[in-house]
Amino acid sequence: MSRLKDLKEFYRLLDQLEQKVGGKRQLANCHGRMDWPDRGIYFFFESGETRSNSGAGLRVVRIGTHALTAKSRTSLWNRLSQHRGVQKTGGGNHRGSIFRLIVGAAMKRRDQRHEPISWGVGSDPSAASRRLNIERNKILEAEKSLEQAVSKHIGRMPFLWLDISDLPDRDSLRGVIERNSIALLSNYSGDPLDPPSSIWLGSHSDRDRVRQSGLWNSNHIDDTHEPDFLVTLEQLIDRSTMQTEN
Repeated sequence: MSRLKDLKEFYRLLDQLEQKVGGKRQLANCHGRMDWPDRGIYFFFESGETRSNSGAGLRVVRIGTHALTAKSRTSLWNRLSQHRGVQKTGGGNHRGSIFRLIVGAAMKRRDQRHEPISWGVGSDPSAASRRLNIERNKILEAEKSLEQAVSKHIGRMPFLWLDISDLPDRDSLRGVIERNSIALLSNYSGDPLDPPSSIWLGSHSDRDRVRQSGLWNSNHIDDTHEPDFLVTLEQLIDRSTMQTEN
């Protein structure tokens, strides 16, 4: 099995997907009235993070999906909007998005910021308030500027999405594509391919799994991908319909 060969095939398929959906989008320019599928998977790229082994262009830095449990009713746009944050204020809720959480933590370490001490503490601001013995409104005020910085960073990251409208289940096709894509792209356990740039924000992450994998992901980075997933991915892309931006 050649990981590099599979990596090249993966990006060839994403090029096809980009043509199908009419190009990459940026979350800062997106809203819920666009033509989003109910369920799907997304692939985020990042400015300055380019491929060096598998070809030319930006490299994928995060893969994700949603609704992998039978009771989940989250839609694709619901999940993307949690990562985007609130357009009106520029803020967001890092406790509702692991993506926001780890990006914000990396910004704190990069900038050597002590505040906000509540980042990542508790399941909500009220829980953080009780744990730290700080008033809830002060928690929110202290977190505001970092939430806004996270929204700006994630909001300008180009991304692609693929319609996979299967039922919520951990063994769904969405789960299979997510798991294998992360395993293929991850540099955690093997020789680095398309490694991060020297200035990648993720290199400041407080998570060893992010730093070593080169991805804004923690799960599945030490898995081994199954090459056959690329056949499934191609079939899903072939079945997807051309979309236009609304």
